[in-house]
Amino acid sequence: MQLRIFDSTADAVRGVDIVTTVTADKANATILTPEMIEPGMHINAVGGDCPGKTELARGVVEVATVFVEFEPQSRIEGEIQQMPADFKVTEFWRVLAGVVPGRSSEAEVTLFDSVGFALEDFAALGFMRDQAMALGIGERIELLPEADDPKDLYGLVGAPVAA
Repeated sequence: MQLRIFDSTADAVRGVDIVTTVTADKANATILTPEMIEPGMHINAVGGDCPGKTELARGVVEVATVFVEFEPQSRIEGEIQQMPADFKVTEFWRVLAGVVPGRSSEAEVTLFDSVGFALEDFAALGFMRDQAMALGIGERIELLPEADDPKDLYGLVGAPVAA
């Protein structure tokens, strides 16, 4: 693998199959524009989402087949918040369950408008843990400390240090 630095986003995405945007700015940003999109490209719009925050120009969303985690949440926080209420999207679980097809042609532009869904994250972590245990890799660590008094949110921090 080789790291390359580009002068522009357009240069960075030219000729690639998969583009992932992961911005944290809470504004309507424009990371990708329609002229940057090529036939067959897949876009993961993953950045920290909230109402009023986008990463893709509306024209990018308009030309893509859009997949989401949970449609009601995505319409408020995701890229599709800039689209009309009847804009067609597909919840990704429907593809995984074989209810609907995913990509229908090599030239189709697809977009995963990810807003983050806690249940999905929990399920993915459980799957990875189970696979690691089955393969005998990794080690089990405690992520949740045992506090003497669970109502004392600072009990595990320790005594303050004098200045």
